[in-house]
Amino acid sequence: MNIKIRNEKEADYDLAFKQENEGILVGKLRQNPKFIGELSIVAVFQDKVIGHILFFPISIKDNGKIYPSLALAPMSVLPEFQSRGIGGQLIKYGLDTAKRLGFKSVIVLGHKDYYPKFGFKTASKWNIKAPFDLPDDVFMAMELLENGLLGVSGVVEYPKEFEEAG
Repeated sequence: MNIKIRNEKEADYDLAFKQENEGILVGKLRQNPKFIGELSIVAVFQDKVIGHILFFPISIKDNGKIYPSLALAPMSVLPEFQSRGIGGQLIKYGLDTAKRLGFKSVIVLGHKDYYPKFGFKTASKWNIKAPFDLPDDVFMAMELLENGLLGVSGVVEYPKEFEEAG
């Protein structure tokens, strides 16, 4: 299966997941001035967008201190293409891009058995908390650079679009 991973183009916008919550969220985030086009990535098979991942700037706030980071969210792969490693390819491409762009860390809310294989650890290791209650093992962080989260702690602040999308 010849999958191409690349940056999303404007022509892709109408192709991927409009009807799903993830698609609604991505559409709203594209309008946010903090949107970084290089961190909106698609998987393409035979000229069809079959997967998408977005890394979006967030802040970790602690007693007036603000630490920049990225949220890995959302990620979608069409059902008929799931369990073929496409999500993993999207994640690796996105993490490499984020590191190249100078970001130090990434936060994800996701499956406790999936994301650790990419290097994510529970965010509580750094005393980083979600802005809402959830199990500790599904809220994770990753250092893109060695010691990228050294001295960082606090509560993650997501852009308003995450709340609006439900």
